[in-house]
Amino acid sequence: MDFIKKHYEKIILGVVLIGLAVAVAVLPFFISSERTKLADMKSAVLHPKVKPLTNLNLTVSEQTVKRLAAPAVVDFGPPNRLFNPMPWQKAADGHLIARESVGPNRIVVTNITPLFLVLTLDSVTPSDAGPKYVIGIEKQAAATASHRNKRQSLCSTNPPTKNDTFTMLEVKGNPDEPSQIIVELNDTGERAVINKDQPYRRVDGYTADLRYDPEKKNWTHQRVGARLTFNGEEYNIVAINQNEVVLSAKVNGKKWAIKAANPTAAP
Repeated sequence: MDFIKKHYEKIILGVVLIGLAVAVAVLPFFISSERTKLADMKSAVLHPKVKPLTNLNLTVSEQTVKRLAAPAVVDFGPPNRLFNPMPWQKAADGHLIARESVGPNRIVVTNITPLFLVLTLDSVTPSDAGPKYVIGIEKQAAATASHRNKRQSLCSTNPPTKNDTFTMLEVKGNPDEPSQIIVELNDTGERAVINKDQPYRRVDGYTADLRYDPEKKNWTHQRVGARLTFNGEEYNIVAINQNEVVLSAKVNGKKWAIKAANPTAAP
Protein backbone atom coordinates (compact mmCIF):
# COMPACT_ATOMS: atom_id res chain seq x y z
CA MET A 1 0.00 0.00 0.00
CA ASP A 2 2.86 2.37 0.80
CA PHE A 3 4.23 1.74 -2.70
CA ILE A 4 0.93 2.64 -4.34
CA LYS A 5 0.65 5.69 -2.17
CA LYS A 6 4.14 6.79 -3.10
CA HIS A 7 3.90 5.99 -6.83
CA TYR A 8 0.16 6.32 -7.68
CA GLU A 9 0.83 9.21 -10.04
CA LYS A 10 3.23 7.09 -12.03
CA ILE A 11 0.74 4.24 -12.07
CA ILE A 12 -2.04 6.51 -13.41
CA LEU A 13 0.29 7.95 -16.00
CA GLY A 14 1.27 4.47 -17.07
CA VAL A 15 -2.36 3.38 -17.45
CA VAL A 16 -3.09 6.49 -19.53
CA LEU A 17 -0.07 5.80 -21.71
CA ILE A 18 -1.13 2.20 -22.21
CA GLY A 19 -4.65 3.41 -23.15
CA LEU A 20 -3.22 5.88 -25.63
CA ALA A 21 -1.03 3.19 -27.11
CA VAL A 22 -4.07 0.90 -27.53
CA ALA A 23 -6.05 3.76 -29.08
CA VAL A 24 -3.25 4.50 -31.51
CA ALA A 25 -3.05 0.83 -32.41
CA VAL A 26 -6.85 0.54 -32.95
CA LEU A 27 -7.17 3.84 -34.84
CA PRO A 28 -6.05 2.46 -38.27
CA PHE A 29 -8.66 -0.32 -38.05
CA PHE A 30 -11.40 2.25 -37.15
CA ILE A 31 -10.38 4.51 -40.03
CA SER A 32 -10.41 1.60 -42.44
CA SER A 33 -13.87 0.59 -41.24
CA GLU A 34 -15.21 4.13 -41.66
CA ARG A 35 -13.74 4.37 -45.13
CA THR A 36 -15.41 1.12 -46.05
CA LYS A 37 -18.76 2.40 -44.78
CA LEU A 38 -18.35 5.66 -46.69
CA ALA A 39 -17.44 3.76 -49.84
CA ASP A 40 -20.52 1.55 -49.46
CA MET A 41 -22.73 4.57 -48.94
CA LYS A 42 -21.25 6.29 -51.99
CA SER A 43 -21.74 3.19 -54.08
CA ALA A 44 -25.36 2.84 -52.91
CA VAL A 45 -26.05 6.42 -53.99
CA LEU A 46 -24.18 6.34 -57.30
CA HIS A 47 -25.09 2.80 -58.25
CA PRO A 48 -28.41 1.96 -56.60
CA LYS A 49 -29.93 -1.47 -57.02
CA VAL A 50 -32.93 -1.09 -59.37
CA LYS A 51 -35.71 -3.63 -59.23
CA PRO A 52 -36.86 -4.94 -62.64
CA LEU A 53 -40.12 -3.44 -63.95
CA THR A 54 -43.24 -5.54 -63.71
CA ASN A 55 -45.90 -5.78 -66.47
CA LEU A 56 -47.88 -2.52 -66.42
CA ASN A 57 -51.71 -2.46 -66.54
CA LEU A 58 -52.43 -0.24 -69.55
CA THR A 59 -56.16 -0.94 -69.78
CA VAL A 60 -57.26 2.56 -68.77
CA SER A 61 -54.75 4.22 -71.11
CA GLU A 62 -55.73 1.98 -74.04
CA GLN A 63 -59.41 2.76 -73.53
CA THR A 64 -58.59 6.47 -73.43
CA VAL A 65 -56.66 6.19 -76.71
CA LYS A 66 -59.60 4.38 -78.31
CA ARG A 67 -61.99 7.11 -77.21
CA LEU A 68 -59.66 9.76 -78.59
CA ALA A 69 -59.60 7.97 -81.96
CA ALA A 70 -63.36 8.56 -82.39
CA PRO A 71 -64.28 12.17 -83.21
CA ALA A 72 -66.31 13.92 -80.56
CA VAL A 73 -69.78 14.98 -81.75
CA VAL A 74 -70.96 18.05 -79.93
CA ASP A 75 -74.62 18.91 -80.45
CA PHE A 76 -75.73 22.32 -79.27
CA GLY A 77 -79.17 21.93 -80.83
CA PRO A 78 -82.18 19.94 -79.60
CA PRO A 79 -82.51 18.74 -76.95
CA ASN A 80 -79.55 20.68 -75.45
CA ARG A 81 -80.30 24.06 -77.05
CA LEU A 82 -77.21 25.80 -75.72
CA PHE A 83 -77.46 28.71 -78.17
CA ASN A 84 -81.12 28.44 -79.21
CA PRO A 85 -83.28 28.33 -76.08
CA MET A 86 -86.54 26.44 -76.38
CA PRO A 87 -89.74 28.53 -76.21
CA TRP A 88 -92.23 27.49 -73.56
CA GLN A 89 -95.91 28.21 -73.07
CA LYS A 90 -98.67 27.48 -70.59
CA ALA A 91 -100.90 24.48 -71.13
CA ALA A 92 -104.64 24.51 -70.49
CA ASP A 93 -104.10 23.36 -66.90
CA GLY A 94 -101.47 26.05 -66.26
CA HIS A 95 -98.28 23.99 -66.33
CA LEU A 96 -95.41 24.93 -68.65
CA ILE A 97 -94.79 22.85 -71.76
CA ALA A 98 -92.23 23.14 -74.56
CA ARG A 99 -93.59 24.83 -77.67
CA GLU A 100 -92.30 22.04 -79.93
CA SER A 101 -94.24 19.42 -77.95
CA VAL A 102 -97.60 20.97 -78.89
CA GLY A 103 -99.29 22.10 -82.09
CA PRO A 104 -100.22 20.39 -85.37
CA ASN A 105 -97.05 18.29 -85.42
CA ARG A 106 -98.39 16.37 -82.43
CA ILE A 107 -101.61 15.40 -84.22
CA VAL A 108 -101.82 11.65 -84.89
CA VAL A 109 -103.97 10.29 -87.72
CA THR A 110 -105.14 6.97 -86.31
CA ASN A 111 -107.39 5.86 -89.16
CA ILE A 112 -108.54 6.88 -92.64
CA THR A 113 -111.78 5.47 -94.07
CA PRO A 114 -112.80 5.75 -97.74
CA LEU A 115 -116.18 7.21 -98.74
CA PHE A 116 -117.86 5.67 -101.77
CA LEU A 117 -120.34 6.46 -104.47
CA VAL A 118 -122.39 3.24 -104.56
CA LEU A 119 -124.83 2.33 -107.34
CA THR A 120 -126.97 -0.79 -106.88
CA LEU A 121 -129.62 -2.50 -108.98
CA ASP A 122 -132.38 -2.95 -106.40
CA SER A 123 -135.24 -4.28 -108.53
CA VAL A 124 -136.76 -4.56 -112.00
CA THR A 125 -140.43 -3.72 -112.63
CA PRO A 126 -141.90 -4.99 -115.94
CA SER A 127 -144.30 -2.68 -117.81
CA ASP A 128 -145.90 -2.37 -121.25
CA ALA A 129 -143.60 0.48 -122.17
CA GLY A 130 -140.57 -1.50 -121.11
CA PRO A 131 -139.11 -2.59 -117.79
CA LYS A 132 -138.30 -0.01 -115.15
CA TYR A 133 -135.10 -0.33 -113.16
CA VAL A 134 -134.84 0.81 -109.54
CA ILE A 135 -131.26 1.89 -109.02
CA GLY A 136 -130.03 2.79 -105.55
CA ILE A 137 -127.73 5.80 -105.22
CA GLU A 138 -125.60 6.30 -102.11
CA LYS A 139 -123.24 9.30 -101.93
CA GLN A 140 -121.22 8.79 -98.77
CA ALA A 141 -119.00 11.79 -99.52
CA ALA A 142 -121.88 14.26 -99.98
CA ALA A 143 -121.35 17.64 -98.31
CA THR A 144 -124.63 17.51 -96.35
CA ALA A 145 -125.74 14.61 -94.17
CA SER A 146 -129.19 14.43 -95.78
CA HIS A 147 -127.65 13.65 -99.18
CA ARG A 148 -125.54 10.79 -97.85
CA ASN A 149 -128.42 8.40 -97.27
CA LYS A 150 -129.29 5.93 -99.95
CA ARG A 151 -132.06 6.97 -102.31
CA GLN A 152 -133.62 5.19 -105.27
CA SER A 153 -134.14 6.34 -108.82
CA LEU A 154 -136.64 4.77 -111.24
CA CYS A 155 -134.83 4.47 -114.56
CA SER A 156 -135.43 3.19 -118.07
CA THR A 157 -133.72 3.18 -121.45
CA ASN A 158 -136.75 4.35 -123.42
CA PRO A 159 -136.21 7.23 -123.21
CA PRO A 160 -132.81 7.08 -121.44
CA THR A 161 -133.16 8.35 -117.88
CA LYS A 162 -130.88 11.18 -116.77
CA ASN A 163 -130.67 12.32 -113.14
CA ASP A 164 -128.20 14.35 -111.08
CA THR A 165 -125.80 11.39 -110.86
CA PHE A 166 -125.83 9.44 -114.14
CA THR A 167 -127.45 8.83 -117.52
CA MET A 168 -128.77 5.41 -118.52
CA LEU A 169 -126.92 4.04 -121.54
CA GLU A 170 -127.50 0.35 -122.03
CA VAL A 171 -129.04 -2.80 -120.56
CA LYS A 172 -127.28 -6.05 -121.37
CA GLY A 173 -128.95 -9.45 -121.31
CA ASN A 174 -132.67 -10.10 -120.84
CA PRO A 175 -134.30 -6.71 -120.18
CA ASP A 176 -136.46 -8.25 -117.45
CA GLU A 177 -133.42 -9.91 -115.82
CA PRO A 178 -130.44 -7.88 -117.00
CA SER A 179 -126.90 -9.12 -116.52
CA GLN A 180 -125.50 -5.59 -116.56
CA ILE A 181 -126.71 -2.03 -116.57
CA ILE A 182 -124.33 0.53 -118.00
CA VAL A 183 -124.63 4.20 -117.04
CA GLU A 184 -122.53 7.30 -117.65
CA LEU A 185 -121.53 9.31 -114.58
CA ASN A 186 -122.29 12.99 -114.97
CA ASP A 187 -119.29 14.36 -113.03
CA THR A 188 -116.51 12.42 -114.79
CA GLY A 189 -118.12 11.05 -117.96
CA GLU A 190 -116.84 7.56 -117.18
CA ARG A 191 -119.00 4.48 -117.63
CA ALA A 192 -120.15 2.51 -114.61
CA VAL A 193 -121.24 -1.13 -114.77
CA ILE A 194 -123.93 -2.22 -112.30
CA ASN A 195 -124.61 -5.90 -111.72
CA LYS A 196 -127.47 -7.44 -109.74
CA ASP A 197 -125.06 -9.05 -107.31
CA GLN A 198 -122.18 -6.59 -107.58
CA PRO A 199 -122.85 -2.86 -107.11
CA TYR A 200 -120.65 -0.19 -108.61
CA ARG A 201 -118.34 1.49 -106.06
CA ARG A 202 -116.08 4.49 -106.53
CA VAL A 203 -114.01 6.31 -103.89
CA ASP A 204 -115.20 9.91 -103.68
CA GLY A 205 -113.47 10.96 -100.47
CA TYR A 206 -112.21 9.96 -97.05
CA THR A 207 -112.90 10.49 -93.37
CA ALA A 208 -110.17 10.54 -90.76
CA ASP A 209 -109.86 9.75 -87.06
CA LEU A 210 -107.37 12.00 -85.26
CA ARG A 211 -105.85 12.22 -81.79
CA TYR A 212 -104.10 15.05 -79.93
CA ASP A 213 -102.27 13.64 -76.92
CA PRO A 214 -101.17 16.89 -75.17
CA GLU A 215 -104.84 17.73 -74.47
CA LYS A 216 -106.18 14.15 -74.68
CA LYS A 217 -108.56 15.04 -77.51
CA ASN A 218 -109.98 12.64 -80.08
CA TRP A 219 -111.92 13.35 -83.27
CA THR A 220 -113.63 10.61 -85.28
CA HIS A 221 -115.03 10.54 -88.83
CA GLN A 222 -113.73 14.01 -89.68
CA ARG A 223 -114.26 15.18 -93.26
CA VAL A 224 -112.73 17.90 -95.42
CA GLY A 225 -113.88 21.23 -94.04
CA ALA A 226 -114.07 20.06 -90.44
CA ARG A 227 -112.74 22.47 -87.81
CA LEU A 228 -110.42 21.34 -85.03
CA THR A 229 -109.59 23.43 -81.96
CA PHE A 230 -106.47 22.62 -79.94
CA ASN A 231 -103.51 24.44 -78.41
CA GLY A 232 -105.69 27.57 -78.23
CA GLU A 233 -106.02 27.85 -82.04
CA GLU A 234 -108.38 26.71 -84.79
CA TYR A 235 -107.39 24.53 -87.73
CA ASN A 236 -109.37 23.37 -90.77
CA ILE A 237 -109.06 20.06 -92.57
CA VAL A 238 -108.45 21.09 -96.17
CA ALA A 239 -107.60 17.71 -97.71
CA ILE A 240 -107.72 14.00 -96.91
CA ASN A 241 -106.34 11.20 -99.02
CA GLN A 242 -105.55 7.58 -98.29
CA ASN A 243 -102.13 8.50 -96.82
CA GLU A 244 -102.43 11.83 -95.02
CA VAL A 245 -104.54 14.65 -93.65
CA VAL A 246 -103.74 18.29 -94.46
CA LEU A 247 -104.48 20.90 -91.78
CA SER A 248 -104.59 24.66 -92.32
CA ALA A 249 -104.28 27.22 -89.53
CA LYS A 250 -107.22 29.63 -89.49
CA VAL A 251 -105.08 32.56 -88.34
CA ASN A 252 -102.48 32.53 -91.13
CA GLY A 253 -103.34 29.71 -93.57
CA LYS A 254 -100.15 27.74 -92.83
CA LYS A 255 -100.55 24.07 -93.76
CA TRP A 256 -99.34 20.82 -92.21
CA ALA A 257 -99.50 17.41 -93.91
CA ILE A 258 -99.98 14.74 -91.23
CA LYS A 259 -99.11 11.24 -92.37
CA ALA A 260 -101.47 8.46 -91.35
CA ALA A 261 -100.20 5.90 -88.84
CA ASN A 262 -101.87 3.13 -90.89
CA PRO A 263 -102.45 4.31 -94.48
CA THR A 264 -105.61 3.00 -96.13
CA ALA A 265 -105.06 0.51 -98.92
CA ALA A 266 -106.43 1.71 -102.26
CA PRO A 267 -109.75 -0.04 -102.99
